[in-house]
Amino acid sequence: MSATAPYAGPSPIRRPVAAAALLAALVSLVFGLLLAGAGPASAHAALTGSDPQDGAVVDTAPKEVTLSFSEAIAVGDDSIRVLDPSGKRADTEAEPRDLSEGSTVRYGVALHSGLPDGTYTVAWQAISADSHPISGAFTFSIGAPSETTVALSSQEAGGGPVGVVYDIARYAAYGGFVLLVGGSAFVLICWRGGTSALPMQRLVVRGWLTLTAATLVMLLLRNPYTGSGKFADAFDLAGLQSVLDTKPGAALVSRLLLLGAAALFIAVLFGTYARREDEQERKDLTFGLAVGGGVVAAGIAATWAMSEHASTGIQASIAMPVDVAHLLAVAAWLGGLASLLVALYRTPDIGSAAVRRFSAVAFGSVVVLAATGIYQSWRQVGSWSALTGTRYGQLLIIKVALIAVLLAVAWFSRRWTGRLTDTSVASSGAEVVSSGAEEADAAAEPDEASDDVAPERAAQLARQRAVLTATKKKRIRDADPERSGLRRSVLAEAAVAVVLLAVTTMLTSTEPGRTEEEAAGGATAATAPAAGGPVNLSMPFDTGGRNGKGTVRIDIDPGRTGSNDLHVWIDGSDGEPMDVPELKVALTLESKDIGPLPVVPDRLAEGHWTASGVQIPMAGDWKIDVTVRTSDIDQVTIDKNAKIG
Repeated sequence: MSATAPYAGPSPIRRPVAAAALLAALVSLVFGLLLAGAGPASAHAALTGSDPQDGAVVDTAPKEVTLSFSEAIAVGDDSIRVLDPSGKRADTEAEPRDLSEGSTVRYGVALHSGLPDGTYTVAWQAISADSHPISGAFTFSIGAPSETTVALSSQEAGGGPVGVVYDIARYAAYGGFVLLVGGSAFVLICWRGGTSALPMQRLVVRGWLTLTAATLVMLLLRNPYTGSGKFADAFDLAGLQSVLDTKPGAALVSRLLLLGAAALFIAVLFGTYARREDEQERKDLTFGLAVGGGVVAAGIAATWAMSEHASTGIQASIAMPVDVAHLLAVAAWLGGLASLLVALYRTPDIGSAAVRRFSAVAFGSVVVLAATGIYQSWRQVGSWSALTGTRYGQLLIIKVALIAVLLAVAWFSRRWTGRLTDTSVASSGAEVVSSGAEEADAAAEPDEASDDVAPERAAQLARQRAVLTATKKKRIRDADPERSGLRRSVLAEAAVAVVLLAVTTMLTSTEPGRTEEEAAGGATAATAPAAGGPVNLSMPFDTGGRNGKGTVRIDIDPGRTGSNDLHVWIDGSDGEPMDVPELKVALTLESKDIGPLPVVPDRLAEGHWTASGVQIPMAGDWKIDVTVRTSDIDQVTIDKNAKIG
């Protein structure tokens, strides 16, 4: 409900309002300062480069196709497919090779030899480190572009009917978590009498059931969600086993195990604890439930933190506990708000003290949300342009606006809380009980005068008395203007909170602003090897003599200034390794008049030469000349530019 300080009397309303305004101002100031100086963070992986490049036309067929990503990904057998113009597989259909080095994430697939000229399609699909499926496609041509019959599905990874059901389960899981944790915290901290109230018991149990069912659905659909997109694969045991071997699968299984412990907690809270009358025993049990319940709640929250945005990128060891704190604060605030709403509408016994205790809990939750939200925004947005120009940033703005609306409505709830008293309700309740008993006794007098009163009639009279009492209590309770005003304002808060929770859930599945901007620049990044990464070149040659045609492939690793290792492979026109009498390499940085710097590699094996300790003195666009002699008189020099450093 209200995000203000605990109630100190009906008159000093201005103090909590001033505190909330000051908090909002501080949040805005710190939010701006952090965004102004934010550095990059990672979340959804993005394709940052490829070889061959998108749209490139190469003279000869490459040996393999490589893809570079902005962060670690999980790949399978068909994660990278290369299709020829007729739609047939041009790759060897083996699992992609991990070519990553240092911070460079790169995977490659080998191609069949002797591929004909034409346009080839590279389709890829993988799972980002934050558990979300990603996919894409691009083309390159050998010799010259051609028509292609390849028709890829327009459905994005994680889309389709399976994606819709999976997303619904994700929303339900967050909602169930909020009701389970927030409802339990409300009755344990704010209103311990609520442990005996049936509506409160139903609220918490339904939260547990919703979270459990949603987690099971997500576990079963995880395989088709990240793969085929077919519901039938939900019961594929091999696919389920592969899911269990992943970080998201392990998180879902862990959540189910923790929900088993949560079921025991619920049984004790609404069973043993509710029946305890001894104050010391109740106090001891309260401490045990608070500690045990807190551990279980934090563990369930950690199943999201360990498998989504917080688990990848910079400062992951800090981001995950921050995310746990953020989720627990959301549950305490919004789940407690839902509990208060149920208590006000379904139970006659909740008093002003419980409402004021929740006001203090809500204020603490808002403080935690502000601090953790600022940190999360710094990691996931990183710049003002990403805040206003990406879907993630726009959703974040909507979320902040909804929180502001929620705080404004909470201020009105706080005013009603200040006017709330328990005297009228208590006296009215006593009058209702007395009146109900008198009316029931009066109705029963004719039967009690008879000697033939049946047990069934007695039970019927008891039920009538209970219904009459409850009806009169509800009528008098609804006539209380302070309580009615509080119910209306809390109902408005709850409506805003539902929208806020939906937006928050959308944020967890949306590509963060920083990564979206990086992906938007991927077209530029894909036009050349990543700066500071290994350089891979392929150059066809023809010396003009017999057996004078072939391809030179060069790797310069790590592709930075300083010492580098150089590897040269020569393949003949038949694709087989080819030995030549002489091979020379020279490097020239024409913009700085450096070079040519000669390199004479040593023969390592048939068709393979190497040189270590090749010095690159300065970063820049280097021209690499390769001289190949295939006979005493047949020789050619070819060159290609590469960005090094």
